[in-house]
Amino acid sequence: MLKAILFDLDDTLLWDKKSVEAAFSATCQLAAQRYDIDPGQLEQAVREHARELYASYETYEFTKMIGINPFEGLWGNFLDEEDNFRKMKEIVPIYRKDAWRKGLQSLGIDDREFAYELAERFPVERKKHPFTYEETFEVLDNLHGKYKLLLLTNGSPDLQNTKLELTPEIGPYFDSIIISGGFGKGKPDPSIFEHALESLSIHKEEAVMVGDNLMTDILGASRAGIRSVWINRNHKAAGDVTPTFEINHLNELFPILDKINQE
Repeated sequence: MLKAILFDLDDTLLWDKKSVEAAFSATCQLAAQRYDIDPGQLEQAVREHARELYASYETYEFTKMIGINPFEGLWGNFLDEEDNFRKMKEIVPIYRKDAWRKGLQSLGIDDREFAYELAERFPVERKKHPFTYEETFEVLDNLHGKYKLLLLTNGSPDLQNTKLELTPEIGPYFDSIIISGGFGKGKPDPSIFEHALESLSIHKEEAVMVGDNLMTDILGASRAGIRSVWINRNHKAAGDVTPTFEINHLNELFPILDKINQE
């Protein structure tokens, strides 16, 4: 009998990609007002330089293990106690300025002060645009009280809690919230899934993991022996990782839960 549902946060319940796109759009439009440039080209350039810079820092292996992407580095503060987060806190102000400075330079603009202004503007715009999917609360309303609900998210506790503060309706649905940066390892490491099961006092057969990322949510659940539901909104190919179930919309979760409960 199914007792618990583990949910990913970013791009499963929160539409993080849309929030990042909105922040880039607003920030790059500001640049287009100052200089005669294509805002889309600036966004592409900043994204590319952000990825390159992010991978060059000593914290990169840690961020991969915990699950923090380059664009979170463009707006997160990382006010966490762990040593690597302290290093990130020191790195990110420089990282942000350099990403925007190099992005502008790619378009022939050498303006350090303006790059700093854009670097400061992006976090403001990201916080202005906390998007959720239209079905998020309908699904959580339907499940709340019927199952134990656990939020299992990769990232910095400071940043992930900021996202939850920006959308305060989500947190109260969950019996437990586990953030990889607080645990010490991120999805797909099976230990964080096992920790989630222990926190709910349930067995792996009594849980299902719901997430959008094959290489973290689905692979990790598989390694821990937990059934998984891959929410594949963009109709991607599954590749080498095989989910137990696949859906295109969160509302499609309900018949799957019924099927599991009838086994």
